[in-house]
Amino acid sequence: MKVLPIIFVMIVQHSISIAQLHVRPVHTYSIVARDTITGEMGVAVQSHWFSVGSIVTWAEAGVGAVATQSFVDPTYGPLGLDLMRSGKTANQALEGLIATDPGRDVRQVAMVDVKGNVAAHTGKNCIQGAGHIVGRNYSVQANLMLNDKIWPAMSKAYESTSGDLAERMLAALDAAQEVGGDIRGKQSAAILIVKGNATGRPWADRVMELRIEDHAEPLQELRRLIQVHRAYDHMNRGDLAVEHGDVDGALREYGAAQALFPDNLEMKYWTAVSLANAGRVEQSLPMFREIFVQDMNWATLIPRLPASGVLKDDPELIKRILSVVPKQSTVPR
Repeated sequence: MKVLPIIFVMIVQHSISIAQLHVRPVHTYSIVARDTITGEMGVAVQSHWFSVGSIVTWAEAGVGAVATQSFVDPTYGPLGLDLMRSGKTANQALEGLIATDPGRDVRQVAMVDVKGNVAAHTGKNCIQGAGHIVGRNYSVQANLMLNDKIWPAMSKAYESTSGDLAERMLAALDAAQEVGGDIRGKQSAAILIVKGNATGRPWADRVMELRIEDHAEPLQELRRLIQVHRAYDHMNRGDLAVEHGDVDGALREYGAAQALFPDNLEMKYWTAVSLANAGRVEQSLPMFREIFVQDMNWATLIPRLPASGVLKDDPELIKRILSVVPKQSTVPR
């Protein structure tokens, strides 16, 4: 997917057309944005290109977010973040990179920094339809589109949608697809969101990072995974509540997770385990029964949990839980 710098020198010096180069560009539509309430920053993208998120989306907590696309130069991502981390605004960072890039005319790049400054560039030789709109704390950009309605539709959708940053950025992508999208079709999508302030722990500063590498309906699949991600966020908060002895708080979080992902046995399982540990064994048994009927491995796991401190080391408790194992099972009771 990388286009060697020498190719772009040839374009500039000898006016060689893109068609003559026989290269395949990473064309796409994307949004970079900063949430004015939470300070979170992110990038969301869809393209008819395999694994678009691995090359287009860049973001760092406390620094900013970058989308680099068209005849993509991936170095715009890390270098743009380096410049913004050093104190440059999004505009200064982008201007500096474009000024030294012989392939600037086929680049499309957008950046937002931690203060909400936004910059975007659409090279004059990007394949039409191509364009961008810079709004308050966001930019939408697209190239090789079916028509020139895409980026205005994205801007309108982002500004008119309520919800958190993920929901608003996804609305922008959906709007692009609804009015035509990529002229080649659909293949992959991605979303990356980081916190506004850095903690020094990158894994904790990454709010969401999801990629659909190859799918007939990448935006639908991305939306599904975002809901699963939200469900697991509730599970994580539930586990934290358990650590702090807040059983009721944990059950609220576990319940919220199951409402988002009702067919997930593991979420039900750990909810049942928490109930059992809290002395609410009778309340847990119907849940265990439902789980064991569908997958006996969860019953096999029960006797192993006390050694790790996950379930109370109480033979009578374990016996009661295993009493709801289906009779045809060989799991020890």
